[in-house]
Amino acid sequence: MPGVREIGLLGAALALTGGVACAVCYLMHKTQEPKKRGKEDERKQEQPRSAGTQVLVLGLDGAGKTSLLHCFATGSLEQDTSPTQGFNAVSINKEALQIEFLEIGGSEKLRDYWLMYLCKARVMVYVVDSTDADRFPLAKRLLHQLLSSDPCLPLVLLANKQDVPGARGITDLYEALDLGKVGDGHRLSVVGTQVKKGKSAANAGVRDAHDLIIEMMSNN
Repeated sequence: MPGVREIGLLGAALALTGGVACAVCYLMHKTQEPKKRGKEDERKQEQPRSAGTQVLVLGLDGAGKTSLLHCFATGSLEQDTSPTQGFNAVSINKEALQIEFLEIGGSEKLRDYWLMYLCKARVMVYVVDSTDADRFPLAKRLLHQLLSSDPCLPLVLLANKQDVPGARGITDLYEALDLGKVGDGHRLSVVGTQVKKGKSAANAGVRDAHDLIIEMMSNN
């Protein structure tokens, strides 16, 4: 993957479930040399990021954010979901840890709220419809705006709908969203996911993403 010098894989780094490849990777370093920082930039770099309390779930409308949240909370998807027209909050308890997920709809009129709630986030989950290549440039632009607003916010990018014909894999998404240019301060993970209605809706990728987010909230 261009722009990455070293990538470590978590656990079973490549798992095949129903013919769908799922991987979780961490962005460790960039190949390019860091730019010289002025005194003001150095002061900003030294200041620790104030930890938020939420997992902020964002992405364009129709990417599958709500379905994924249902699977995170219950392990399955019992009914069809429609694009969120506002906000959707889900609370998940894991032992002594309570995690608050806040999903904000991805329609154009709701995207203005994304930055407003970014300061409350400890982890950002960004969901992309892997079949919607026409909107990859828009998803990329909006994602990089968010990342530039918070240079140290951990990011979990979910390449959703991997089971749909024509879906782009995580390597293609990595390149299409130009993740090689993500700043060194970000902890970046990319997971391929798919969700279908029914008790076995969540594939290995969804479970990996769920466990990863819990681990990041526990340790971040």
